[in-house]
Amino acid sequence: MAHGLFQLAPAPSRSDGRFAPSPTGELHLGNLRTALLAWCCARSNDGSFIIRVEDLDSVRTRPGSAEQQLSDLAAIGIEWDAPVVRQSERSALYREALAQLRAADLLYECWCTRAEIREAASAPHGQADRYPGTCRELSENELTERRAGDRSPALRVRADAATVTFTDRLHGEVSGSVDDFVVARQDGGYAYHLAVVVDDADQAIGEVVRGDDLLESTASQCWLQQQLGLARPSYVHVPLVRDSDGERMSKRDSSVTIAGQAALGNSPALVRDELLASIGLCTAGEQIDNDELLARFRTIIVESNQ
Repeated sequence: MAHGLFQLAPAPSRSDGRFAPSPTGELHLGNLRTALLAWCCARSNDGSFIIRVEDLDSVRTRPGSAEQQLSDLAAIGIEWDAPVVRQSERSALYREALAQLRAADLLYECWCTRAEIREAASAPHGQADRYPGTCRELSENELTERRAGDRSPALRVRADAATVTFTDRLHGEVSGSVDDFVVARQDGGYAYHLAVVVDDADQAIGEVVRGDDLLESTASQCWLQQQLGLARPSYVHVPLVRDSDGERMSKRDSSVTIAGQAALGNSPALVRDELLASIGLCTAGEQIDNDELLARFRTIIVESNQ
């Protein structure tokens, strides 16, 4: 493709955008580039831009991580328009969505562990990465027996392998089969799919920009939007930044964070410049400001594809 890494189809209308990091460590260069692209998509389309901290997993959340992430985003020139929202403060919204799904008879209890699901998938007629349906149609006696045990159930949706098609501004029309995914974990926490769908709708997010590792799961989120009567945003799933071995970056690698780059003598401005250069929006060492960045984004990434 000309003009750098990719080109986008025009946005359908003005769209507010967001970046939603999990506070489990410092943002790496891939996270930062995705944040820049999300900001560009929203701003170039006259939309607002917000930050949402996805801290539902209290076990993996690291104290001070969210604050460091916000500092790193600001250091590469990203601005946001409203107070930062944390998922840990929004349980009432997720509880209401679960009640709506339960009323529609779209939930069932599941006692399966990940190990049991992997074992079922490895059986002769199993399907890798698909829930085998072990708990979907339990009898009343089986339910009573499991409820009397010492293992708490998760809640899964009853999706019946529905097929959902959506449009991505980079990938075009995408179709996916919807598995019976988890919406409430065995530890009582709310699952990612439920929270992200509810949050995007509640915050009026018109376009979701994120890494293309989440492209495959988007059909499930679109299905959930349908069941909850929520508007579907437009989507842009952007390529991941990979290391010299072709592997996706990890927060465990300190050399690919803002702090790690500073230790190598690279300022946040230089990091921003290199990230923008990697998608053809500037040349090495140019260091363009936000106004020029948006002008080039509109021209190079969007308008050149019209």
